[in-house]
Amino acid sequence: MTTAAMSMTHPRTAPALERVTVALLLCFVASLQISIAAANILLALMMVCWIAQIAQEKTAPEAPRFFWPLVAYAAATLVISAFSLDPRTSFIDDKQLVLLVIVPAVYHIARGERAAQVVDVIVSVGAASAAYGIIQYGLLHYDNLGRRPEGAMSHYMTYSGLLMLVICAAAARLIFGRRGRVWPALVMPALVVALALTLGRSAWIGASVAIALLLALKDLRLTVVLPVFIALLFAIAPGTVTKRVMSIFDVQEPSNQDRLAMIEIGARIVKDRPLTGVGPNMIPRVYAEYRPDYAINQVNPHLHNVPLQIAAERGLPALAIWLWFVIALLAAHVRLFRKQADKVPAAAALAAVAAMLAAGLFEYNFGDSEFLMLFLVLVTLPFAAARGDNGTAAARG
Repeated sequence: MTTAAMSMTHPRTAPALERVTVALLLCFVASLQISIAAANILLALMMVCWIAQIAQEKTAPEAPRFFWPLVAYAAATLVISAFSLDPRTSFIDDKQLVLLVIVPAVYHIARGERAAQVVDVIVSVGAASAAYGIIQYGLLHYDNLGRRPEGAMSHYMTYSGLLMLVICAAAARLIFGRRGRVWPALVMPALVVALALTLGRSAWIGASVAIALLLALKDLRLTVVLPVFIALLFAIAPGTVTKRVMSIFDVQEPSNQDRLAMIEIGARIVKDRPLTGVGPNMIPRVYAEYRPDYAINQVNPHLHNVPLQIAAERGLPALAIWLWFVIALLAAHVRLFRKQADKVPAAAALAAVAAMLAAGLFEYNFGDSEFLMLFLVLVTLPFAAARGDNGTAAARG
């Protein structure tokens, strides 16, 4: 087919619209660590421009293969919501499923070398966010369990989860980057310190697992560096941090005890409603009914465990679909990591999945909108980068 024929079949998008769409993507990614309201507005604007772009190109939206388990998970959630204890409340909660459109949008907009730009934005804004968190701790007395650094976010758990994902991106850039390693090397200390000061134990665990994975992918022998680094950090950390670290191993610590109670609550709910669960956003409604006597809190918004929360809210079939998504995602990332010359996007994505899974055993991070948005961006970038290198078919995973 001639070049002219190809142009007629796939007409080029107006450069101005394409530039605006890319700019909106970068602004959206930056805003994720600054303001959820701004992020939602920028996401909406980006989607409008992206739809206009593909309409002008006269092409259908595309997505990597891991997107289809997510679509199945969304469909299962909607079906299950009809069987919820309160369908109206569950359907309202399902609005978060709209965020899944981030995957095909990023896959199209961030293709080729733009994926590296997105990683740069994530790390750079993360550095500023980390500095702000450190200032909150040092100057504004966000230095105890009742008042922790939260950056520009509304909750310290969201802040710590976002820092965890930024660390994944920065560490991947530092370990696997072929150039431009100075910037991630400069910001990593601030990111690590800020994460430590949040006192978020689940994010600590997730970041540690992610970095261990990246070191192992580079050279298995490098993994010996991580425990040494953690020991040094522990030695120089403030007393509030060291005390928090030690609490991880204390079964009698109140929040640990409450998490054990939540495991029992989740198991009882799954036993009673294995196929449909109680419905999205229904855990607080039934918490008192299943709450054991040794539980600390009278009620919790969720069960602080991603697989358990999904099973209790949406049933075992939905959990199976979610696990299908995770396995498909990891398998595709491994293939891209082995194939791509620039391994940073795939390495960052693998680290992000590992961090989400590890931290998700102690926190329902997959249900946090800010976290989910940045997570979906990171895990889609390797496929978008591959579109510029090896063509669309290879990039689908």
